[in-house]
Amino acid sequence: MVAPVAAVRRWPARCRRPAARRTAWAVTGAGLAAPWVYAVLVRPWLQHWGATGEERRRRLPGDGPGRPLSTATRAVTVRAPAEAVWRWLVQIGQDRGGFYSYDWLENLAGCRLRTATRIHPEWQDVRPGDPLTLVPGVATRFAEVDPPHALVIEGWGAYVIEPDSDGTCRLIARSHVDREPRALAYYLGIELPHAVMERRMLLGLKQRAEAHAL
Repeated sequence: MVAPVAAVRRWPARCRRPAARRTAWAVTGAGLAAPWVYAVLVRPWLQHWGATGEERRRRLPGDGPGRPLSTATRAVTVRAPAEAVWRWLVQIGQDRGGFYSYDWLENLAGCRLRTATRIHPEWQDVRPGDPLTLVPGVATRFAEVDPPHALVIEGWGAYVIEPDSDGTCRLIARSHVDREPRALAYYLGIELPHAVMERRMLLGLKQRAEAHAL
């Protein structure tokens, strides 16, 4: 572990110009610090963005019997009834209402989707076992459909809507990383973009449900 770090630290000294040497040191320092900043500050915030301690600890639909390697719980308060949020949530899918996130970023990956701007009656009847298209040619399935409370997706996680007495509700996203070899690939290449996109998805659902509940 020490040898690679020492090698990285030596290369700024090879720069002949003082300005270039200072820039090299700054880049090296940022590169060495970035993984620690992400692990200590950014990752915990993204993994549990918006969720209360009680929501993080509580069992939710889609939680399996085993103990996963890690669990992410994100949540947002929506000033609209649970039924209003459900009508938008149940439309998700590449070939349906999109994912209410960053369309431009999804489409850079070839998703070819457009997020819905209205409720589509033809997309409201979803049942367990129905396919959910993620990208063209790649799909998973709805494992559990409990309107207007829970939508569980195979290999993805669950979205849970919990109404409050004041007419608002909590929209909670729960996902797991299981103890299997592909977990490393998820941590290295998928976890960060998934967290960023899912946070935006929760905000997108909140925005649409609140706007149409007025």
